[in-house]
Amino acid sequence: MEKIKVLVVGCGNMGASHATAYHNMEQFQIVGLVSRGDSKHRLNASLQANYPVFDDYEEALRTSMPDAVCISTYPDTHEAYCLQAFAAGADVFVEKPVADSVEGAERVVAAAKHHKRKLLVGYILRYHPSWMTFIEKGRALGSPLVFRMNLNQQSHGYMWDVHRNLMKSLSPIVDCGVHYIDVMCQMTDARPVQVSAIGARLTDDIPADNYNYGQLQIRFDDGSVGWYEAGWGPMISETAFFVKDVIGPKGSVSIVAKNAAATGHSDSVAAHTQTESLRVHHAEIDAHNRFVQQDEWISLSDEPDHQELCNREQRFFYRAITEDLDLSKSMEDALNSLRIAFACDESVRRGCVIALSQLL
Repeated sequence: MEKIKVLVVGCGNMGASHATAYHNMEQFQIVGLVSRGDSKHRLNASLQANYPVFDDYEEALRTSMPDAVCISTYPDTHEAYCLQAFAAGADVFVEKPVADSVEGAERVVAAAKHHKRKLLVGYILRYHPSWMTFIEKGRALGSPLVFRMNLNQQSHGYMWDVHRNLMKSLSPIVDCGVHYIDVMCQMTDARPVQVSAIGARLTDDIPADNYNYGQLQIRFDDGSVGWYEAGWGPMISETAFFVKDVIGPKGSVSIVAKNAAATGHSDSVAAHTQTESLRVHHAEIDAHNRFVQQDEWISLSDEPDHQELCNREQRFFYRAITEDLDLSKSMEDALNSLRIAFACDESVRRGCVIALSQLL
């Protein structure tokens, strides 16, 4: 089979990782690197390659005529870039979120269906064996469930530049929260019915209408509840920035990542996907209220690093294209988590509880 010609748009953190995956896979041929700045040149240098480079996305589409487009730019460009790629006859891999609005994301999904093209959204945790096991063990805990998750990032240097740029269009609980809302929704078959959220603007170094700390709460129709917390910036505490727990009637499962949760790792993209081990607690007690089983520690031998997770995403993207896989469920899941995240954002801004009955 001929190689899939892929255009890489956005050459920063995630774009560079996806480009590295394509570069090392014989199934793909990179036909262009697109960025507004110098990152495309740095990426070419790091890959020891000489791929065509472009400043303008539309020119790159016309010139390279790709089979697929990988979009890892800031969220406010995702909708337009996806729509242009579909109109050009290309399949699309796009980093989360699908767009910077629910309506925009719905237009992207509708366009993928209309043009009969593949749309794969970069929910990287879906490809991580330990997170998959975390979800599996969580689903076995009974109902209702309690989800406790956060990812606070004491960002500085380059990462503070990244986060400030992200906050020109989205808040942390939307951009980052969709990952963990997606995990919650995979763990329970219950329907989310209500959200509430709070947020705080801790710096003047971001747009006046945004906030760099937020915490959301979700209620499900089976009594399950969950919270997620996200903060970005040099003022954020590194204490308890990595919490990943699920609790149910039968016990609890926790991700224990001592290295990833160590001081100085909170703004490390690589550390965010690390699990290292799972702790499974069994709630069963005997007649004297003593635990019947000791806690289990699960250390999976397959612990891919960040680059390998991107490799796995792109291997699945290749399968989706060549085997004509039906991605409708994953597209709907991406829309669902984004709708919930934006409802939480609305709750912050309006200062009230938001019912989801009209949104989902």
